[in-house]
Amino acid sequence: MTKEHIYKLLREENIEFELTEHEPLFSMDEDKECALPHPESMAKNLFVRDKKKRCIALITVKGDKRVDLNAFSLRQGLKRLSFSTAEMLDEIMHLKPGSVTPFGLLSKEAERVEFYFDEDFMGGIIGIHPCDNTATVWMKTDDLLQLLAARGHHAHITKIDRKED
Repeated sequence: MTKEHIYKLLREENIEFELTEHEPLFSMDEDKECALPHPESMAKNLFVRDKKKRCIALITVKGDKRVDLNAFSLRQGLKRLSFSTAEMLDEIMHLKPGSVTPFGLLSKEAERVEFYFDEDFMGGIIGIHPCDNTATVWMKTDDLLQLLAARGHHAHITKIDRKED
């Protein structure tokens, strides 16, 4: 999906959103350097898998969090998780590194991806890329979760702790 497809889908679903166009952002450090209107609502998205690729997951957390994947795996009752490859990300979600987003769950191949969502976003807004890291879409968290659920992706809403340095 292109970002234009995402914008069209949001409009067709009558979902209110705010759009910020910007230079390509590849990391949360770059996000901090960019003048974003709601930096406290920016999401970090981790595309992960277990060793045998039986569990593939997207973890969406508040952007200021560092996630301890070992602790997360234990808490969720999963095998040990690690970051997936760029090839797997492209094959399943049709995304490139730096553009990972819950909107990638809309691809047909992503039906096997488990979606874990940070409860700290609940009741507010979220900033995510529209399948392209040259823009950020700001929308109500509830609208995002309802949009994905209507297409078969129900989120595991969970507490995701910050990793201690």
